[in-house]
Amino acid sequence: MALGSILVARGILSPEQLTLAEAERRATGERIEHTIARLGLAPSHRVLEVLADELSLPFVRLNDWNPDPETIQALPSRLVFKLRAVPYRVGNGRLELATSDPLRLDSFDEVRTATGLQVDLVLADERDIADFIRTHYGVAGDVLEALGAHATADGHSASSASDAESDRNNGDASEASVVRLVNDLLAEAVRERATDIHIEPYEKALDVRYRIDGVLVDAGVPATIHQFRNAITSRLKIMANMNIAERRRAQDGRISLRIKGQEYDLRVSVIPMLHGEGVVLRVLSKKAVLVGLDELGMPPELLSRWDTLVQRPHGILLVTGPTGSGKSTTLYASLRRIVKGDTKAITVEDPVEYNVPGVNQIQVNHSVGLDFAAGLRAILRHDPDIIMIGEIRDRETAEAAVQASLTGHLVFSTLHTNDAAGAATRLLDMGIEPFLITSTLEGIIAQRLLRRTCRACMIVREPLHGECPPDWINGSDGVAPLAFVAEAVGCRECRGTGYSGRIGAYELMMMTDAARDEIMRRSSASSLAKVAQSEGALLSLRAAALELVRSQITTPSEALASIRL
Repeated sequence: MALGSILVARGILSPEQLTLAEAERRATGERIEHTIARLGLAPSHRVLEVLADELSLPFVRLNDWNPDPETIQALPSRLVFKLRAVPYRVGNGRLELATSDPLRLDSFDEVRTATGLQVDLVLADERDIADFIRTHYGVAGDVLEALGAHATADGHSASSASDAESDRNNGDASEASVVRLVNDLLAEAVRERATDIHIEPYEKALDVRYRIDGVLVDAGVPATIHQFRNAITSRLKIMANMNIAERRRAQDGRISLRIKGQEYDLRVSVIPMLHGEGVVLRVLSKKAVLVGLDELGMPPELLSRWDTLVQRPHGILLVTGPTGSGKSTTLYASLRRIVKGDTKAITVEDPVEYNVPGVNQIQVNHSVGLDFAAGLRAILRHDPDIIMIGEIRDRETAEAAVQASLTGHLVFSTLHTNDAAGAATRLLDMGIEPFLITSTLEGIIAQRLLRRTCRACMIVREPLHGECPPDWINGSDGVAPLAFVAEAVGCRECRGTGYSGRIGAYELMMMTDAARDEIMRRSSASSLAKVAQSEGALLSLRAAALELVRSQITTPSEALASIRL
């Protein structure tokens, strides 16, 4: 019986799904199980389990399998990359080979010849095999091996090439292979949900690291990538429309990518360093700008209050927090909430991170004198209803924002302060008069991004002694004691970190008469926060962090590290 019919008989596929898969298979010429997995009609491991039964082969999961070095070395890496098959066990003159395609019998004869071992096949999921290869053989290992072989064939030692020899290797290496190498590095970063890619040259190494959930982690590329660092940098410069001959000055550029049907913008920064050029790429998904205000994870009460503020006809609304805390995403979501056909919105940004439909966006250009303040003064003559300033950095920009608000515009912007109350005192420090602040400032959000606990490996337990602030454990001000917390354990799904993804923690301060009186008296941020909290006009970061810990969305250590408690 054909595999498709068996899958229908076992209830894994419906007859209609099989008909669809058969039609697609005839059009592409691929095997039926690959078509089923590609179309998402059934989990690939379920299909392989059935195939394993039919062929009387063991089915194994590689997720938690950690082979010893002898097993890894039993099969030449060139065959691993060529066959997309990995060694599972070695012993007694036999090699168990994990594959997702057991019908390539002629290829497995090549394994017998290369290893001198008898080969026993076991079936494994194709995605598990890909993860296994990335973990044990490195990201883009096959491309690097091909480039290394090319360089060695030209008469250079792949393991001891000097910088001059590396340049010659890079010039001789296949351009297509370098293109694929760079594409593999970028695609892996996207697959791992990286927000930044760091390429750092050292004397005898090239480090590639990804920032995932706010933490830098090693990308796991083979050490041989060091030989091709100049080719990698040149390729990225070409993609970003930079001058590849200029190696003495810093350069900035942008790359547009399409990976698995999704659009990405990459902001590229290249800086000359001691042993070459360092490259950092910020990965921006175009889908991020489509996030709605109610999708940011704000608590319902805070969302309701902020929603009321953004509907006001004029005033200043600020979003504060450190770099990488999601301020721009909050601003864009707020804009999308209120920008309609009868309103005109203009932004001035440095740089423009996302293109927002229906919003006029201006890129700051310091070389021609177009900074935030100059851009803001210019756009007031374009009759906007809503204005967004990327950041208030100086007194001139702050004064322009105040004047825009006083003349009947709703102004959004960001500030770098630790909490919401600190935004008002920061404006005072810039030299803005208290009466202007109280006349224009309507609300401030402070935010942080906290890592989510990995649902695949986390455990729930009672808090340890000293792990949480005493008032969290004992309960205070009507808040229930904290009975259970999550512990981040770590597994393959989360790269051993115990965390996967991030969630926002938000603090909102709304301006009240008492708060305005504190600003008029030039009171400290702590005094302003106490007054706002006593009136119920402050929803604090501390309370937000407690709720995230209570619901096991994050851990106490993550909350304490991210929020100054």
